[in-house]
Amino acid sequence: MKKKSFFSRFYVVLCLAFFYLPILVTMIFSFNSSKSLTRMTGVSLRWYSELINNVEVARAVYVSLSIAILATVISTVLGTITAIGLSSHRKIVKDIVLNVNNIPILNPEIVTAIGLMLLFSSAGFRKGYLTMLLAHIAFCTPYVITSVYPKVRSLDPNLANAAMDLGATPFEALTKVIVPMIKEGVFAGALLAFTMSFDDFVISYFVTGNGVKNISIVVYNMTKRINPTINALSTIVIVVIIVVLVSVNVFLPKLEKRTDHIHPRVRRGVTIFLVAALCLGLIRCGSISSQNHVLKVYNAGEYIDLSLLDKFQEEYNCTVVYETFESNEMMYTKLASGESYDVLIPSDYMIERLIKEDYLQPLDWDLIPNASGLMEEVMDKSYDPGNKYSCPYFWGSVGILYDRNIVDQADLSEGWELLKDPKYKGDLYMYDSERDSFMIALKALGYSMNTVNEDEIREAYEWLVEQRDTMDPIYAGDDIMDNMISGNKAIAVVYSGDASYTISENPDMDYFTPNQGTNIWYDAMVMTRDCSETDLAHAFINFMIDPESAIANTEEIGYTSTVKSAYDAMLDGTYAEISSYLVDDSDPRNEIFGYQDPKIKQKYAELWTKVKAQ
Repeated sequence: MKKKSFFSRFYVVLCLAFFYLPILVTMIFSFNSSKSLTRMTGVSLRWYSELINNVEVARAVYVSLSIAILATVISTVLGTITAIGLSSHRKIVKDIVLNVNNIPILNPEIVTAIGLMLLFSSAGFRKGYLTMLLAHIAFCTPYVITSVYPKVRSLDPNLANAAMDLGATPFEALTKVIVPMIKEGVFAGALLAFTMSFDDFVISYFVTGNGVKNISIVVYNMTKRINPTINALSTIVIVVIIVVLVSVNVFLPKLEKRTDHIHPRVRRGVTIFLVAALCLGLIRCGSISSQNHVLKVYNAGEYIDLSLLDKFQEEYNCTVVYETFESNEMMYTKLASGESYDVLIPSDYMIERLIKEDYLQPLDWDLIPNASGLMEEVMDKSYDPGNKYSCPYFWGSVGILYDRNIVDQADLSEGWELLKDPKYKGDLYMYDSERDSFMIALKALGYSMNTVNEDEIREAYEWLVEQRDTMDPIYAGDDIMDNMISGNKAIAVVYSGDASYTISENPDMDYFTPNQGTNIWYDAMVMTRDCSETDLAHAFINFMIDPESAIANTEEIGYTSTVKSAYDAMLDGTYAEISSYLVDDSDPRNEIFGYQDPKIKQKYAELWTKVKAQ
């Protein structure tokens, strides 16, 4: 018995460690003095200080709390009334309603999110606070019904009639008899609704707009680059949860005994005050600024110096509604669904697609005088000949980041074949990107990375499979940077801007582009066909390529500027090692990604899935 008890306790401890060790690690690294998410270099409150000064996070916290509270209250009322109403209906009605109620619960969130996005777009709703609130109410209510209905079923069906026979009105029978007897189910449903709403990301991401973001969206955007502020925010949320749990279980019972004598009017006054404060904040947070001009900008996450937006708003007396996307494809999905923006910052191949599908309007270069400072090397590219529609923003290449203390310099002559050198087996990160991975294989084989030849694509697939089986690579995303800074692997495939940041943090690292050729990518600012603030949009584009703005932006982000003065300044700065390397796209081996036919894109996607699945 003692042995059995010992193992039972051991399993309990093991389970608790499995659940809470990641949380403990997050809390510890929130006090790390450096940006590393894997290596503790010292104790500091640096990230808490940055968090406190981060206005975007503060607004996101309020959005999350207010949305969660309102969605919880409304969905709890709707769900409770529905559950009570179902109890008096025929069995066939109950079965139909309950089965319909289960659909949103069982349905994948992404399907619900896209459905709600299309609904709001087709109905002409302006996406923002209201659409997010309605969406949260819609997906929280089924959970409340599921929690409350079993409690209602356990009641005597004649209970309400008995109360009314004794003189109660229908409303009194509901509020003073039925609801108190099912309050455990109501509280459980409310708690579940609050948790689901506060924690939601997928649905919120698709239905929001006009710069309204909750915590999940802000944190997700932060993960695009190393940002330990996430750890500080997570730690604060964890501490708040612990305080609430302790208060509910320890202090609240004692407080209830002491406040029993408080007059009901005082309680109602406190409740009204809290509701009024919430509504006031809701109005402030949910409304767009009262400025005469509003510019909607859509950019990739963590891809701008946010202080520049404040500076632009102050200079032009306007409001910039700034939103971020995960990928070019995600940006295209929201644009195609009817979401309206003024300025987009997509990549080369997506710009080509947007031009083909008539989503963009030409730029008036007379309104962008700072264009004279752009580098000649970034102009007049295949995705937009003559730069009729696009103004270059950042540019760079895809190459190999390596540890100079581990990788033999002579092996660099292998180019992309270095990624198949058995000497470095198990010491390699591959970027988890379908197009970039096939680009590597195609270039290693001497083919164009934009090939549509199925035999060449199949050969590239076999190259990737052989590499996977030989090298045991890890397919990863932006977390590659932190792992390479910590020296966890010797070789990684990265974008040049990520390499520049990594090298600035770990001087043992270096970067090169293989001689077989590589992808040269360009991100650019474009103006949508439906842009309602064309003059302000041109002013924004001109502002971002102003020499002062450009150097501030490239120092913050780490990518190579398209502005000549900013580029030259980087040669003597932190990122000199990488900024000084200019990839020549006149060499036919160096290419820009072109627009992919949907059938070819599907072919690549299917083969990439097979590479990672086996």
